[in-house]
Amino acid sequence: MLTRHLPNAVTCLNVASGVLAIIFASRGEAPMAGLPAWQWGFIFICIAAVADFLDGFVARLLHAYSDMGKELDSLCDLVSFGVAPAILLFNCMEANETLPWLKWLAVIIPVAGALRLAKFNIDTRQTTSFIGLPIPANAIFWIGFVALVRQQQVDFLCQWYWYIPLVLLESWLMISEVPLFSLKFKTWGWTGNARRWLLIAAAVVLVFCLGWSGLLWLILFYVALSLTARSQAAQ
Repeated sequence: MLTRHLPNAVTCLNVASGVLAIIFASRGEAPMAGLPAWQWGFIFICIAAVADFLDGFVARLLHAYSDMGKELDSLCDLVSFGVAPAILLFNCMEANETLPWLKWLAVIIPVAGALRLAKFNIDTRQTTSFIGLPIPANAIFWIGFVALVRQQQVDFLCQWYWYIPLVLLESWLMISEVPLFSLKFKTWGWTGNARRWLLIAAAVVLVFCLGWSGLLWLILFYVALSLTARSQAAQ
């Protein structure tokens, strides 16, 4: 009984963290334990991402796969990586002196996320790699975006001619046919895992050097690395 339900318990940690991220994100600049509330939103989305990785790892380790677990995972992912980053983005745009209607474009993100998850659940091609941007990567991108605007005051990103293309492109990537590699390791060696190790190394360097905003560049690097590998394979 414990073996069968342990992966689902980890998945529930994902959605609990996602709900906490939404609560904190909705409180904007309000101080919470020495940090502005939106930074706690970042932290809980990252906790949700760790739980999302671990539930699959635990399921494989215990051979505890189930149809319920698959559906539960998608429902939790939509909350943590679709709705939570949309709330972060909405409040970030609301706090900036931009066109008042721009903030409402954040609604597109969970809509595209829901379509991506529904497609993923019935797509048998995505067992060892991804077709379209995984929804956790979408959330990580928007954490980096919000950090750039709030922490580093890169306000030009909130102008309509930057913001609209970014929202549309990021949302389109989730439902696109663009092939992207996964972080699932079958072995730990360099052979066959070069891109994965490069991405992990880039994550450490970018976050160490740039803080939260480095996550935006990490996702761009992930997409570029996947497209480079595809073009090399085509040649």
